[in-house]
Amino acid sequence: MGTLNVRTDESMEAAIRALAEEFGSRSEAVRYALLRTYKERLIEQAKSDAARVAADPDDQAEMLAIQRFMGVAE
Repeated sequence: MGTLNVRTDESMEAAIRALAEEFGSRSEAVRYALLRTYKERLIEQAKSDAARVAADPDDQAEMLAIQRFMGVAE
């Protein structure tokens, strides 16, 4: 496991203290915050990709062809 040193200001320290109370330690608080932020970014990217695909007629036609091939669309 790696180690990370981060400089924090007062507002960051307050956030870490609040999360540490909930998650048991400063390290767990930081792990939680990083993973949550990363997951939120992945979800936003997936939403963006889905919107792009939904707006592209060629992608829609390809998805319909795949669904027909799989027998889930007529």
